[in-house]
Amino acid sequence: MDLGKYGHLTYSTLVHPGDTWEEMWHSLTTYVPQVKARVSPNKPYGVSLRISASSAETLTNSPEERKKLSAFLDDNDMYLYTVNAFPYGPFKNQIVKLEVYEPDWATERRTRYTMQVADILAEVCPDFVNPSIQSPPLGFKGNVTGPDYVEAFAANVRHLAAHLHRIRERTGRTVTLALEPEPCCFLETTAETVDFFVNVLRSDKSIAALARDLETTPNEARAILQRHIGTVYDICHQAVEFENITESLQSLADNDIPVFKLQEAAAVRIPDVTQASVDALQEYADSVYLTQTIQMKDGVITRFLNLEDAFADFHANPGKREWRIHFHVPVFLEELGEHFKTTRFAIEEALAFHKKHMKSTQLEIETYTWDVLPDHLKTGDIVDYVTMELEWVKGQLGVV
Repeated sequence: MDLGKYGHLTYSTLVHPGDTWEEMWHSLTTYVPQVKARVSPNKPYGVSLRISASSAETLTNSPEERKKLSAFLDDNDMYLYTVNAFPYGPFKNQIVKLEVYEPDWATERRTRYTMQVADILAEVCPDFVNPSIQSPPLGFKGNVTGPDYVEAFAANVRHLAAHLHRIRERTGRTVTLALEPEPCCFLETTAETVDFFVNVLRSDKSIAALARDLETTPNEARAILQRHIGTVYDICHQAVEFENITESLQSLADNDIPVFKLQEAAAVRIPDVTQASVDALQEYADSVYLTQTIQMKDGVITRFLNLEDAFADFHANPGKREWRIHFHVPVFLEELGEHFKTTRFAIEEALAFHKKHMKSTQLEIETYTWDVLPDHLKTGDIVDYVTMELEWVKGQLGVV
């Protein structure tokens, strides 16, 4: 929905089944109209759509399906302004873990898939938005073997930038790529993100390569990268990293790195880890998703890929510590029971920054873990739950 000076707000349909276009179509037509009826009954409602590689192939090869999508949005007073193209393959009801980053941005498959999504957006989205494509943080950090791997990331992002530029020249539509930093990935911290953009993607060598590809000047190539390539800022991720949210957002601004989507998400926080809290965390540990856990102990940060690794360290190395866990929980909750808190404070800080500086024209709530949340955190059905999250964010922005 259009919040005026604060941008567009929606929720991520990644929360619904959507591994195939048939599943996504069912989720889109079943749940999203119900949410709109509650939060934006008399005004157009913006949609975030999950498009997997399978769905991208279907839509690319079927003009009829694209027309059906456009007609549904028009008929229901909705508009598409962002796509989640992070998970390439299946994401629901099976173990995902590290597979969520594959294929990564060193591969042609990731590039081709993202180009397909861009073409779909250019056709389906309205003229009044510059649609964004949410994409992985280039790859899992443990897979990056050296400078050649990093250059492969940069080369494929440049190829995508060239494709987006050609779309703009052909259609007048500005489609953007939003890379999403995430714990334990190549783009993880704000400092690492700035380093990649400034010293790799926008290096003189990289700019020259894009200029050659597009047969244009280095200055124009630099402007193309600035216009089309930026970030998704998932507030939960940077909070899990123990980053100061205001300083993090300001650093991106100082380095002219666009935030194409500001994502409202909250993580689990254990301010003082005890055996009781470890016991209570067991129900979160056996998840189909990664549960990256960042530990602060004696002023030192330690990263664990899953909760089970953090449990082992707790028993092997006693002492006071705080854990922040990459497990998305309802954004409106500050506490999750006797032992747990959340990083809701980081969302409040980011939205306060946004109110002063208009950080992004696109806002999105991403609590995709509904299907694996403990039962006591499920407030009503999925439509109730999503509606409560949207209303909470609107409240933080002072929008009625």
